Amino acid sequence: MVRCQLGEREAFGELVDVWHAPLRRYLRGVAGGSPDLADDLAQETWVAVVRGLPGLRHPERFAPWLFTVARRALTNHLRQAYRAPETSPRAAGAAADVEAEAGAGVEADHVLDDVLTTMQVEAGLNDLPPQEREVLILFHLEDLPLAVCAQVLGVPTGTVKSRLHRARRMLRSALVEKGYGA
Repeated sequence: MVRCQLGEREAFGELVDVWHAPLRRYLRGVAGGSPDLADDLAQETWVAVVRGLPGLRHPERFAPWLFTVARRALTNHLRQAYRAPETSPRAAGAAADVEAEAGAGVEADHVLDDVLTTMQVEAGLNDLPPQEREVLILFHLEDLPLAVCAQVLGVPTGTVKSRLHRARRMLRSALVEKGYGA
């Protein structure tokens, strides 16, 4: 982080290498599973990171800052989307993505089981309200501690805990309702 703030281009490349996949995974999860939208938002986030790096006073807090910047990019996108609604249905793109992942040359039964489990969880996540989906993604998929989740979401740690509890319960119910087991 400090090397990036000092202007080392290689250091920024290393930073992107480490954080791009978790950032994109987070954005894809909270953006409803659209890989194209996640890529666009990740790009916007990295541009904002480059602009904001000189002002980051606590490099050890990079992770919560990065996810907060990403969350702001998503919020801005949603505001614009509400002003000018899209003409293409999001569900068709998400279904195509699921079909592409399912048809990606699965060779072993246990690998197929893992893919189906992932698809089931993603389907359940998409049924959750944004707040619950976001907290599950940050905590479980991105492995961020409660305190960092609280910083990213701008809420107290206790609120994160209660949202996590509610989100887990809602996800379990959604998966059971879809017939994926208890």
